[in-house]
Amino acid sequence: MVSGSSTVEPISIAVAERFAEANPGVDISVDGPGTGDGFELFCQGETDINDASSKVKDEQIAQCEENGVEFVELQIGNDGIAMMTNTANEAVSCLTLADIYALVGPESQGFGNWSDAQDLATELGSDTELPDAPLDVTGPGEESGTYASFVELVIEEFNEDRDQNAETRPDYQASADDNVIIQGIQGSDTSFGWVGFAFAREAEGVKVLEVDGGDGCIAPTDETIADNSYPVSRPLFIYVNPAKAEENPALAAFVDFYLNDAIDSVSEVGYVDLADEDLSSTVERWDARTTGAA
Repeated sequence: MVSGSSTVEPISIAVAERFAEANPGVDISVDGPGTGDGFELFCQGETDINDASSKVKDEQIAQCEENGVEFVELQIGNDGIAMMTNTANEAVSCLTLADIYALVGPESQGFGNWSDAQDLATELGSDTELPDAPLDVTGPGEESGTYASFVELVIEEFNEDRDQNAETRPDYQASADDNVIIQGIQGSDTSFGWVGFAFAREAEGVKVLEVDGGDGCIAPTDETIADNSYPVSRPLFIYVNPAKAEENPALAAFVDFYLNDAIDSVSEVGYVDLADEDLSSTVERWDARTTGAA
């Protein structure tokens, strides 16, 4: 059974469908409750593979170790986290990382208008003029790997400088379902939110914003995500229980199929392929059954 990230879920579903076509009678179930919830199951030995849109955390490693569960970490693709608003919001086209922190970081609790974040954004070095418009925020919840990656890439650096412990403001509409987040963006003309780029670029009624990480405004594209010039880029993983793969030849064959015959499923469902050398490293890691975080 495959569980975990709702971001990686479409890739694993596509691979599972292709594997079933090539191996009639073998059923691989895939669901996507979120990276964190998936690790809860995986580290208790209840699933075979955990899809993850963020790298395994120290506390998840400790939980697996406590339960005697080893894992092989396999990067299978790349993604960007898309910052979005509604297409009707003509006042915003690019945000700095400071702007994003000021809108949804731990110091922005209670901000109900974009302009409420202006003083904080300016204090942090931004010269963006935020509009006087209602701020309706919708984004991933804490169980999501997209949430964890967002915190790591956007929030933590500011938190360290400002002695903050919280990760994001708690007062926004949170969901582990990317489609629900998209609907939230579609439902408010001056909304703000974030999801994996593959979901955002296929959605109607949303505007994907450029992000300035210090080198100017950069839009998420296959190229800018692959070369990490888009400031909110991240790797995508599957984590495999090697003991279960040893016990179950079909599981081992599925992972072999995933990394070889079906690895093009990554780009087919809208994500960004690994560079050849990175894919070779992933295959070598699996072939050697190298356990632990890379």
